[in-house]
Amino acid sequence: MSPRTQQIINLYEMLPEKEQELAYETLKRFVLAWDPDFTKVTPDERERIENAEQSGFIPDDEIDWDNLEKYKADP
Repeated sequence: MSPRTQQIINLYEMLPEKEQELAYETLKRFVLAWDPDFTKVTPDERERIENAEQSGFIPDDEIDWDNLEKYKADP
């Protein structure tokens, strides 16, 4: 967890429960305004996706499910 995230959590936990709910709803609105379909990724997620794609990853829609034997690794 980043130091900034920890600071935000500490501030959030200092609030009374009613204000915590308001802070949560406000943050949720910010996130939905930034990415309403939850399709954007963070820099860390982008790096992990790129690493997976370069590692021999095969997207689900490109797999020939009727002929899986062709994907078996050589022993």
